[in-house]
Parts: sequence; structure tokens; C-alpha cells
Amino acid sequence: MSADGQGRSHWFDDEAGPVVRPYAMTRGRTTSAAQHRLDLIAVVVSEPQADDPDADSTLSPEHVDIVELCRDAPQSVAELSAELDLPIGVVRVLIGDLVDGEFVHVNRPVPPAELVDESILRDVINGLRAL
Repeated sequence: MSADGQGRSHWFDDEAGPVVRPYAMTRGRTTSAAQHRLDLIAVVVSEPQADDPDADSTLSPEHVDIVELCRDAPQSVAELSAELDLPIGVVRVLIGDLVDGEFVHVNRPVPPAELVDESILRDVINGLRAL
């Protein structure tokens, strides 16, 4: 008898079918080589010259879904996680796989410390006007 006392397993939902645990999608991995570049607002863009992901037997349906979503429009890591209803950690690993396979690339946002200070730009404009 199972844990629910009625002979049913918690790993099966009558309406949804078998439940796939997140670690199964990542083959037990929790990080990828590209993990350090994948913060929540990093933007994932599909590679236009990439092969058809449906034809690649090494890719899971979730990998294919990510490529398809990014073909429509660039997506942030957070948007992909929400759209696919998957945990951020799983999405990061899947995106890392796609980066390694050259199906997508990731554009990182500019860190605030590297942005130009607005007051410096105003001083430059005022200096140019004074000429």
C-alpha cells in the first residue's frame, strides 16, 4: 500500500499523468558550464544558424520549448522559467546545455557599476554648450 493509504502513488496525478521530477530533466545536474552568466534578467536569444532542435535526439522537449520561445522573441531566464512552469535552477541548466550546443546565446545586462553616471553626461553636455 502506498503512502496515501489508498493504493495510489504520490508520483502520479490522475489528471496530469506521471509527474517528472525536475532533477530528471537535468539528468541530476544542478549547474552547467554557463551557470555563472545566467542571472534572472539575462536575456536568452536563439542562434539563427542553429540546427533544428526537434531533429536533435539529445535534446529534451523542454530544451526544444526554450529554443522555440526564444525564436519568437528574446526571453529572460525568469520569463522562460515562468512560461515553462519550471524552477529557475532547472531552466539555468537547460539553457547551459543549449549554449554549449550553440542553439542559443545569452546577453548579460550591464552591471550598474559599469553604467555611465548621468551627472557626468550632463557635465559633458554643459561643457559642450559653453564652447
